[in-house]
Amino acid sequence: MRQTLFRIWIEKPWSLWTEVPGAPPHLGACWIAIIVGAVLFLYHLARRDQEFLRDRVNWLMWGCAILGLSIAPFFGVLPASVPVFGYGAMVLIGFVSAMAFSCARAKAVGHNPEIILDAALWVLGIGIFGGRLAYLIQYGDVVFQDANSFGELAFAAINLSEGGLVQIGGLVGGTLGFLIFCRLKKVDFFEFADIMAPAIFIGIGFGRIGCLLNGCCYGDRCELPWGIEFASGTVTFNELVMKGFVDPDAGATFSLHPTQIYSSINGFVLAIVTGVYFWYRKYRGDVFALGCILYALTRIQIEFLRADEMGQLGTGFTISQFYSLGIIASGLGIMLFTRWRSQKLSAPTTQSQNPV
Repeated sequence: MRQTLFRIWIEKPWSLWTEVPGAPPHLGACWIAIIVGAVLFLYHLARRDQEFLRDRVNWLMWGCAILGLSIAPFFGVLPASVPVFGYGAMVLIGFVSAMAFSCARAKAVGHNPEIILDAALWVLGIGIFGGRLAYLIQYGDVVFQDANSFGELAFAAINLSEGGLVQIGGLVGGTLGFLIFCRLKKVDFFEFADIMAPAIFIGIGFGRIGCLLNGCCYGDRCELPWGIEFASGTVTFNELVMKGFVDPDAGATFSLHPTQIYSSINGFVLAIVTGVYFWYRKYRGDVFALGCILYALTRIQIEFLRADEMGQLGTGFTISQFYSLGIIASGLGIMLFTRWRSQKLSAPTTQSQNPV
């Protein structure tokens, strides 16, 4: 587990990878800018985007950014370094990979990829809102326990610095955001939901690796060879100590199921399944519906191996499992609706005839 992958060193912007005692490794901010610029260059080169490559303004702005980072330490207005969190980095990689796949798939089937890019902000924005809302519903008693005024309540509700997004809530919120976008832009929701379905699972695959780095979504006790332990001082260790399952003086937790890896593998497998099934679908919406059903079924199974959530409503089912039951019902409903709509559109219309 590594919550902070490294820190971007603003105080020494041209320093190479440096090990700092008692802290994560540091890398100079200018090198980060160079790496980002090189990635953008290679991306546009692969796309043969001559307009971008020949635009001197882009390279001038990039050079100004490096120059600005080079002289920033002399003014002392920026922090010495900023962290790059493992969870955030993996979510970003997952989001960018998902968008790249969706644009490529849209282009392959004759749609304008710009629609995917336009929808991205709706999916991301309302997805974050849905993930946060689900977290507040689930852990609101902890989030608001020290809030005594309206201002403190409002700040606690939006403060993500201490964690607080539930993936399944983010998926529901992102879907709602995309539905709103499609309604406003008069775009066929089911067509583009089928295109983007594999991308959703690509994002889940990378996001769950972030969960492992962060130490959340951990599993129950595991006696299998691939069980993992979390060292003293990690998030997982501290939570199990707080719950009374681990001795505070222990060097690590007992062996746990790597449910984060199970979920990551599950995401990538579902991405392949839905990506291939797209070419064999019979009705628009089938790929998205199948993805909903398969994800919810597998999520229910994985939840039985997790230990970070307790049962709800007097049952052994976690809140995520209850959400999953609703997602299964939604997937089945979409399948029924798309078939009903197809039959309605293909039904012959009867025309009245004038008597002879």
